Amino acid sequence: MSASITRGVVFIHSAPAALCPHLEWAIGSVLERPVKLDWTEQEAAPGLRRAEMQWNAPQGTGAILASAMRGWQHLRFEITEEPSRGCDGSRWSFTPELGIFHATVDTAGNIMVSEDRIRWAYEKGDGNPSVFYQEMSIALGEAWDEELEPFRHAGEGAPVRWLNQVV
Repeated sequence: MSASITRGVVFIHSAPAALCPHLEWAIGSVLERPVKLDWTEQEAAPGLRRAEMQWNAPQGTGAILASAMRGWQHLRFEITEEPSRGCDGSRWSFTPELGIFHATVDTAGNIMVSEDRIRWAYEKGDGNPSVFYQEMSIALGEAWDEELEPFRHAGEGAPVRWLNQVV
């Protein structure tokens, strides 16, 4: 039985020009086809490039893409994988300073925090609301959103997608 096909988007928010062909190769090897991205200047970080692409592939491809791309210096990216039959959606965010963040998302793009994660925040807080708040902030990936927000604003004429807002 074959895996269900899903779709997603790779958002490369910033990458050094020398890394761009390596990213195309890494993405292409995961998708098993050549990839040529339309690179534009990242206005939030002069000298760095940005690109995005949509993909269609079996469930779980988002995780493989995130694994293939994480760890390169000066790279910032997000990958989304839409929910599909029998599988929740996901979002991966990466920054050099914070590393990788993964969240399960619903069909509207909301981050889903599990009961166990909420219980952990209660236990760790032990009645201290500021500790509980900090743990929930981590669970929602707020630090990644704050760091990536300036890079999400696309250059002149490029598409803009807001991953943390539902209209």
